[in-house]
Amino acid sequence: MSVNPQTHTGPPYGQPQPGYPGYLQPGYGGQPIPSVPASQYGAYNGPMTGYQATGPPQGSLRTPATSGAAASTPGTSVPPGQPLYSQFGQGDVHNGIPASTVQLQRPPQQFMPGTASAPPTQPATFQQYGLPPTSTQQLTNHMAGMQIGGTSASVPALAGLSYGPPTSVPPASGSFTATGAGQYVSYANQGPPPPNIPQGLPPTSLSQGHPVAQAAVSGPPSAPHLSSQPPGFGPPPLSSGIGASSYAPAAGISRPPTMPAGSLPGQAVSGLITSQPNHVTSPPPQPSMTGPLPGPPMAGLQGPPPTHPSQPAYAPQQNGSFGQNRGNQPNYGAAYSGPANYGSPPAPAPPPKRLDPDSIPSPIQVIEDDRNNRGSEPFVTGVRGQVPPLVTTNFLVKDQGNASPRYIRCTSYNIPCTSDMAKQSQVPLAAVIKPLASLPTEETPPYLVDHGESGPIRCNRCKAYMCPFMQFIEGGRRFQCCFCSCVTEVPSHYFQHLDHTGRRVDYYDRPELSLGSYEFLATVDYCKNNKYPNPPAYIFMIDVSYNAIRSGLVRLICEELKTLLDYLPREGNMEDSAIRVGFVTYNKVLHFYNVKSSLAQPQMMVVSDVADMFVPLLDGFLVNVNESRTVFTSLLDQIPEMFADTRETETVFGPVIQAGMEALKAAECAGKLFIFHTSLPIAEAPGKLKNRDDKKLINTDKEKTLFQPQTAFYNNLAKECVAQGCCVDLFLFPNQYLDVSTLGVVPYQTGGSLYKYTFFQVETDQERFLNDLRRDVQKEVGFDAVMRVRTSTGIRATDFFGAFYMSNTTDVELAGLDCDKTITVEFKHDDKLNEESGAILQCAVLYTSCAGQRRLRIHNLSLSCCTQLADLYRNCETDTLINYLAKFAYRGILNNPVKTVRDTLINQCAQILACYRKNCASPSSAGQLILPECMKLLPVYLNCVLKSDVLQAGSEVTTDDRSYIRQLVTSMDVAETNVFFYPRLLPLTKVDFNSDSLPTAIRNSEERLSKGDIYLLENGLNIFLWVGVNVQQGLIQNLFGVSSFSQINSSMCVLPILDNPFSKRVRSIIEMFQSQRPHYMKLMIVKQEDKLDLLFKHFLVEDKSMNGGASYVDFLCHMHKEIRQLLS
Repeated sequence: MSVNPQTHTGPPYGQPQPGYPGYLQPGYGGQPIPSVPASQYGAYNGPMTGYQATGPPQGSLRTPATSGAAASTPGTSVPPGQPLYSQFGQGDVHNGIPASTVQLQRPPQQFMPGTASAPPTQPATFQQYGLPPTSTQQLTNHMAGMQIGGTSASVPALAGLSYGPPTSVPPASGSFTATGAGQYVSYANQGPPPPNIPQGLPPTSLSQGHPVAQAAVSGPPSAPHLSSQPPGFGPPPLSSGIGASSYAPAAGISRPPTMPAGSLPGQAVSGLITSQPNHVTSPPPQPSMTGPLPGPPMAGLQGPPPTHPSQPAYAPQQNGSFGQNRGNQPNYGAAYSGPANYGSPPAPAPPPKRLDPDSIPSPIQVIEDDRNNRGSEPFVTGVRGQVPPLVTTNFLVKDQGNASPRYIRCTSYNIPCTSDMAKQSQVPLAAVIKPLASLPTEETPPYLVDHGESGPIRCNRCKAYMCPFMQFIEGGRRFQCCFCSCVTEVPSHYFQHLDHTGRRVDYYDRPELSLGSYEFLATVDYCKNNKYPNPPAYIFMIDVSYNAIRSGLVRLICEELKTLLDYLPREGNMEDSAIRVGFVTYNKVLHFYNVKSSLAQPQMMVVSDVADMFVPLLDGFLVNVNESRTVFTSLLDQIPEMFADTRETETVFGPVIQAGMEALKAAECAGKLFIFHTSLPIAEAPGKLKNRDDKKLINTDKEKTLFQPQTAFYNNLAKECVAQGCCVDLFLFPNQYLDVSTLGVVPYQTGGSLYKYTFFQVETDQERFLNDLRRDVQKEVGFDAVMRVRTSTGIRATDFFGAFYMSNTTDVELAGLDCDKTITVEFKHDDKLNEESGAILQCAVLYTSCAGQRRLRIHNLSLSCCTQLADLYRNCETDTLINYLAKFAYRGILNNPVKTVRDTLINQCAQILACYRKNCASPSSAGQLILPECMKLLPVYLNCVLKSDVLQAGSEVTTDDRSYIRQLVTSMDVAETNVFFYPRLLPLTKVDFNSDSLPTAIRNSEERLSKGDIYLLENGLNIFLWVGVNVQQGLIQNLFGVSSFSQINSSMCVLPILDNPFSKRVRSIIEMFQSQRPHYMKLMIVKQEDKLDLLFKHFLVEDKSMNGGASYVDFLCHMHKEIRQLLS
């Protein structure tokens, strides 16, 4: 299916945006934002300050660099001839030939015979509606392949650029330069070039039909935001070969977009011929316009313009489909200066076009389609190699022999039979495993199977555990292992007869024979030193240095712990938790507390010899909560008072972990340390650190050192902690550089969690911190865990990603493993696989439960195997693939320059798509971009990974933030990486008060936003409420309890509780989002054009980013070019 990009109906794709000089990322650490200078571009849709309607634009052009090239400083002008960023400049032309980098002067308006003149001040306030895509105008499923493009013309029309008669093809070069320098290149418009351009973007298909001049649309725009629309004006007809209006705008200046009209009678409709929609084909219900379009007749046609064959009338587009309601365009004077002479002379040759964002695969459409197609039926796991519904779809799982996708998701469910085929496709074979994932209440948790003293039944040779894929033979007396084919005797107590199909008659009575996931009670042989473990302990270690006391943090923690300790995790039916607790405070020295139940008051013992850490008391340090309640409550009251007058600013860190580990060792139990820490540990002690933050290293080969720990001390300490089963959860409250790369080593290698609250303030951050702390203390966790992944002959696990420690090549060791942690495992071929038998994975985790019970959790999954590449590409899962690629890249930057890592990612994805194009797609023009149906979102998601702060940080992102995100992502599951890299953006004015369903999300692009709407954006770490400047007063009153936009207090982090349906529904959606994610998301109110607006735009990932990341359109064109280079 070829995509013939329609003329775009929103404003230009990469809106000009100011640099964000002072922007700190509050999202990652919640820091307040220093004042950001007012945007030099004005509002989203307001008139742009630096551009008069006549004369040259004021100000200068920025050229953000991509990873290999240094960015020119904001505010410096671009020397002539230097390539501008992106083929369509920052807010460059969008339907015409992009302006040259050099020509900044706006030429006098040209008059073409037969064209209407475009007035110098364009009516910037009108609404345009694009045609909803129709049967002949969509992306196609061509051999399950999505093609964008495909031309029969010998002249390459250039994708993402312009279409016109062969003579008016502008010279093009790809998004990234061919040399890989990483700089984007702009296109010049100095007259028609020679028709054949060897280099440059691949052609996109276009039958050389002549699109008609644009129809003007009048009438009321869609739904709630009517404000400043003069009715009756559409865009002027297009002039030949120049673009949407007859003057060439200066580079970097955007113009109002134009709207496609119906095609001429009898004319070949070139375009998207498709069998499956890739974007919103049926927009949400909206006021429909029937009959001919009102407004002036179309140039050159008498009577109403012909509508598309399949569509008698089309409704105005709603926000979130394609068009938006708009105020003034950014770069134009506000008012409409009088009627343009929309004459009726026939329009000459067709105008050049650029790739329309609505004609390329939309994540929102894919998510919605999957919800509609797969959300209603339960996912039954009985069949081998089934691809589950997407992580964004709510569905129930029925376990019938394969593990639920909540526990294991794979990059492909049909894997190549040979390693040659796997190498050819370059699709990584990986599984993202979340062994202790929590299930929805409607699903049954894994059954616990107790085989008594003999323990679980296992294969004699490979030690795999009994599972549904084992084959019983000889009447049930022996079984053949599905992993290594070894035959093992069935113990007499486990013997059972087989039925006529060869299946045991107790098949349905035994979870290990009929289910994909289950647990075994482990025997003493599975325990350390062959003795059953003690219940685990939790030790709370509180920094009481000056910063922690002054900010109110210590008092807050002590108050919370008084009640929180009643909610420690417990086994299903137990009254009380078996977990014991202990308390330590520290600054330069450590204070241990005896809170034994027999004491009237707690006792404090100080250890000042931090170089040789020991625990000064055994009895009374770890206590049962209920027995010692009065003593530790008294202690928690006293701690803030005891240190109220402290002047000690220095802290230690290494000895704190050592102390906790020694305490657990003395008590002979596993457990967890909760450490609350505020500053770089510079006091004299083991593990002392220095401030080594250096912005000058960014984009150099030494950048990787910023992500490596500055001393080996913490790696060794982590190893000791794992041996003891001591897991560390670290809560950081920095006001400056803290070296997360080093402090995070122990939490990372012990399977712990990391939380960071930059510039912590009690009034704004306490809700986020307390919710994180409550969830962290209460969640299900296993201690002293070892995980091993076994595979059937032919493949084996070769690589592991996540927060854990490995002392050998097969065992993943985790001092703690909680319900949020994932381990990603990559598989490689070591032999041929067989199509008939498929491939089987078994993940076994041995752990101690929170009651001290030793258990084995088993997950099994069977995959299909294929000899045809088409079968591989038909059964991939892009979300899982992106999860793997992000983790692969985020680990790669520890040892490689960031640019190398980025190039590797782009190259691998180009190879994956080129292999599909070459081997699976039906023969067609090389100018077509053809993507596999299940990978059509790979380019947009990959671009989000490449633009992420870890791989492409702007100057405002701190090294600590990047390290923090790097560490978080490494343990994320597929649902978390999905929303982290492509945030969820909901239009709240479309909320239905009477139903629980959410409004359909919209794509992450600024041009999808309307000034008259309120949006909610979440990415798993941040949640933003964006309020447009033209939002109706009634909505503002209902949501914020104030009467106007200017009165909204953007510093509040909770919405006021108001008694009206809108307020209730919005608050319930926010609470639902916050409860779904492992990290509590602090709400941030963003008023359009406010200082936080820049931060918000950072998450609109389909647009160009301030730090040089490509827009989705540009990146898709670049990927197309890479694929063509590989194919040629």
